[in-house]
Amino acid sequence: MNTETTPDTADDEAAGGTSTNADDTDTDGTGGTAAGATGDTSGKAAGDAGGKAATDNADAGKGAGAGSRTGEQGDAAACDDEGKPVVPAPRFGHPGRPLRRTSPFYIGFVGGLGLITAWFLAQAFAGIKDVLVLILISFFLAAGLNPFVERLQKLGLPRKWSVATVAISFLLVIAGFIAAIAQPLTEQTTDLINSIPDKLTELLHNEQFKRLDEKYAIIDKAKEAAASANTAESVAGGLLGFGKLILNSVFDTLTVLCLTLYFLGSLPSIKEAIYRLFPSSRRPRVRALGDEIIGGIGGYVNGMLLVASCAGVSSYVFLVILDLEFALPLALVVALTDLIPMIGATIGAVVVSAVAFFDSPGKALACVIFYVAYQQFENYLVYPRVMKRAVNVPPAITIIAALVGAALLGVTGALLAIPIAAGVLLILREVVTPRQDQV
Repeated sequence: MNTETTPDTADDEAAGGTSTNADDTDTDGTGGTAAGATGDTSGKAAGDAGGKAATDNADAGKGAGAGSRTGEQGDAAACDDEGKPVVPAPRFGHPGRPLRRTSPFYIGFVGGLGLITAWFLAQAFAGIKDVLVLILISFFLAAGLNPFVERLQKLGLPRKWSVATVAISFLLVIAGFIAAIAQPLTEQTTDLINSIPDKLTELLHNEQFKRLDEKYAIIDKAKEAAASANTAESVAGGLLGFGKLILNSVFDTLTVLCLTLYFLGSLPSIKEAIYRLFPSSRRPRVRALGDEIIGGIGGYVNGMLLVASCAGVSSYVFLVILDLEFALPLALVVALTDLIPMIGATIGAVVVSAVAFFDSPGKALACVIFYVAYQQFENYLVYPRVMKRAVNVPPAITIIAALVGAALLGVTGALLAIPIAAGVLLILREVVTPRQDQV
């Protein structure tokens, strides 16, 4: 059989395969079909291999280009396997987990720090207690004088002129009171100093005193005590303490006057600044309650001034009828002490009765009877009617508040306790009780 090379065979040889005549190997053409399929598969594989090589070369070129750009721009942030940038570790390392708020160490440390802070605040409060009391007294006086300013404003006078009018009137009243007290006090002190030699002479010629001196050596003991260094030191210390007391009293009085005038002039702006500390949704209710409390303070101060004025006027009329010397200053003392709740009227009555006793025991007895009767009249008729219109405080609460205030701050606490109690009762009645009723 002759062997013949055909074009298909040449192609197969070019592809790397060996082909024979179909007549020699396969009579029905099946072998030719398989050879053609094999040729097609080999060609496709060669094309895929070439494409993959081209892709790899392109990726390699891209990577090389990116590497060259990276080298041009500097060090880039490193990435992890997922492509996320890796943040470099800080110089001192990453912070650890925060302390648990339930940790005993955390609770103890924060609790101890809170106790130390509270102790320092308590010490600071104790150090400025006197200043806070002066500020509180000044604010109460300003709230008490504010109704007079508002009345002048209703008459058409501007507020600054209303404040000036009330302030000048207030200062004139204080100056008149000091002048009325200072003159008789100076005269009485001068008379006492001038009468000391005569009183000592009369005492030395008194027969009963002579017997007591012979028995107990009173004059010799007095001379020894006067010559003692401890006595001189005690007297000097007492005089120094008295002088400091006078200076402190004058300074506190001037401070209260200045702060009262300042608060009186800027009371609306002070109230508005305090109201703005509350949320805007609750501000109208807070403003209404605050105005009611400040109005109650003003009413209480005016009521106390009215009660004290009644006591002073009635005392002056009685002392003039009794023909007691220095009736006006004694009446002013009664009016001043009557401002103190519960015990003020008693203090004034004791002072007047003691002065009247040196004039005549009969006049002193008359003073005792008059003031006992007047206190009943004031306690059961005048005071309840005036205070019912000023502050709505039950009598039992009034007594308890005055006792607590006197125990805390003395006379000042007794004066301020009742309006504070009125404000607390207002908050309980208008805020706390309705909220409790809704629960």
